[in-house]
Amino acid sequence: MEFKDYYKVLGVPRDAPQEVIKKAYRRLARKFHPDVSKESDAEARFKEVSEAYEVLQDPEKRQAYDQLGANWKQGQDFRPPPGWEWQGGGRGAGADAAFSEFFESLFGHGRDPFADFGGFRRASAPRKGQDQTVTTTITLEDAFHGATRNLRLQTRVTDGNGQQRLEPRQLRVRIPAGVTQGQQIRLSGQGQPGVGGGARGDLYLEINIAPHKQYRLEGRDIHLDLPVTPWEAALGCKLQVPTLGGWIDMTVPAGAQNGKRFRLKGRGLPGKPPGDQYVTLQLMTPPADTEKAKALYRRMRDEMPLNPRESLRV
Repeated sequence: MEFKDYYKVLGVPRDAPQEVIKKAYRRLARKFHPDVSKESDAEARFKEVSEAYEVLQDPEKRQAYDQLGANWKQGQDFRPPPGWEWQGGGRGAGADAAFSEFFESLFGHGRDPFADFGGFRRASAPRKGQDQTVTTTITLEDAFHGATRNLRLQTRVTDGNGQQRLEPRQLRVRIPAGVTQGQQIRLSGQGQPGVGGGARGDLYLEINIAPHKQYRLEGRDIHLDLPVTPWEAALGCKLQVPTLGGWIDMTVPAGAQNGKRFRLKGRGLPGKPPGDQYVTLQLMTPPADTEKAKALYRRMRDEMPLNPRESLRV
C-alpha cells in the first residue's frame, strides 16, 4: 500500500502546533468540500484532508504516526512494522469518512501489548512526551513591560505497576515584553514526560490580553479616545496624553475636528518594528445647565453661524 504523508496533505510542518493544523484543515475542507468545490477531484481531496486531520488532531494518533519516522515519502510502498498495533480511541472529527487502506492498517482494531501507555507502540523505542497548550490572561501593561507568571500544570506519570495518574506541578515562566493577543510561547521540554526514556514534550503558552478600560489593542497598535473641549480644538493647544510608557506632550492644531486622529510613532507594544499609538479626538460639549451658559450658547449661535449639514443637501 502507499504511505500517506499527512503533514504534506495539510501543508504543515511536522512540528506544527495544533492550532496551525486546525486552521489548515478548515481552509482545505472549505476548498474541497464536494457541495461547494468545482475541482474535478474535490471529493477525493476532501477525504484525504479529513483522514490527515483525523490522525494529526488526535495527540495519541499523531504521536503513533510520528514514530514511523520522517523518512517516508508520499506514495512509497509501506507495510506496518511487525508488532505494531493500535488500541486507542475511536474516530473523531472524520468518523464518517471512508479512510484509506493505509489508515486502516495502522489504526484498525487489535491487541495492544502496551495498552497501559495507550495507542500505537513499539516496546523498545523511546517516545517523546505529548505537547501541552495552556492559556494565561495578562493585562495590557504586562504585554508592554513583560511579566512573570506561576502556572499550575497537571503532569501524567506512570508508576511501577504501569498505572497512570495526574500530579500537579508549578512552573514559573517569564512573558517577554511585546507579546500580542493569541501569541503562543514555546517552552521546550516542559510538556508531558516521555515514555521509555524519551524526551519531555513541549509546553505552548497561549497569551490572552484582557480588555483595558481606556486603551484598545489592534495587533501591536494602541488606540485611545482623547476628550477635548471645543475651545481646545478650535484654538489649538498642547495636551498631555497617556501612553503605556508614560505621559507625553501632543500638539492639537487650531481648527481640529471631532474624530481627528493623531499617530504617536513607536508608542504601541514593543517589537521589531514596534507598534504605534493612535489618538482620536473626542469633543466634549459643556452642558447648558444655567441661564448664563444658555445665553453664551445663544450668542455663539448668533455670532458664529454654522450649518454642519450643508454637505448633506441634494
